[in-house]
Amino acid sequence: MSFIILIIGFFFLIKGADLFVDGTSSIARKFNVPPMVIGLTIVAMGTSAPEAAVSITSSLAGQNDMSVANVVGSNFFNILVVLGVSAILAKLPVEKNTIRKDTPFLILISLLLLLFGINMNVSRIEGIILLVLFAYFLYSTVMNAKSTSSESVAETATTAELEVGEEMAMGKTILLSIIGIIGIILGGDMVVNSATNIATSFGMSANLVGLTIVAIGTSLPEFVTSVIAVRKGETEIAIGNVIGSNIFNILLVLGLAATISPINISMFALIDIVFMFAITILLYFFIKKSNSLVRYQGIIFIVIYLAYMTYTIIR
Repeated sequence: MSFIILIIGFFFLIKGADLFVDGTSSIARKFNVPPMVIGLTIVAMGTSAPEAAVSITSSLAGQNDMSVANVVGSNFFNILVVLGVSAILAKLPVEKNTIRKDTPFLILISLLLLLFGINMNVSRIEGIILLVLFAYFLYSTVMNAKSTSSESVAETATTAELEVGEEMAMGKTILLSIIGIIGIILGGDMVVNSATNIATSFGMSANLVGLTIVAIGTSLPEFVTSVIAVRKGETEIAIGNVIGSNIFNILLVLGLAATISPINISMFALIDIVFMFAITILLYFFIKKSNSLVRYQGIIFIVIYLAYMTYTIIR
């Protein structure tokens, strides 16, 4: 029964995030918010909404291991599987700004999370620091995007992140947004409760369930977004989508979770954070080498993921 509830929870999470993005994006357009800003904020947050719902619900329920494992697991799933599969499908070019600023920033905050976790705890103050860094990242990204004044970037930010629907009536957009939020909250609660029951019944740790089942499920929006973008020929945004989502996950999701309730980190979770930090550096070296990700690098990512998952299950 728990598996059925888990699947239903994932459905509510993903569909809720989709409706939330459609509704809020339509509202933003009605108020003449630039498409580029919509893509960089609302849509990006929408794809990270499942992680946020699960981690915050886990924090409120005292399941701190699952809160951290969900974010960390989602982040290395995004890099190793989402980018791995995308790179196997097609060569992924990388924008200069992603190499110069966004990826080094992701490395920096991954290191910061590791330093915060060394004492086996992420305090409320450290959570607030993550949220402040998130506000800075959001502000600097939007300001930089506006300064480029590039229509092509504006179009890419929206169409490649999953196109929103046609213009809708205000009442409908508000209704969709509300339904989306309810779906996200309800789905997050169902996923956490069912995953906890699964862990208990099989003698699995909450950390293992968070790293595998929950992390994969909450990363589906990023996976679908990137694969569809690649299939449509929008290969240049696949890496940006993953890096942006990973930054959101660490700063916004864990920042909110730790601010609500300080997070205790197990030794296994700390090892997973070290692994996440290491593969983020590997991603940087790969894209720095040729300003792109290619097929053999994608295969390497998939092999690393399978090897680490095997280690995680048997440890």
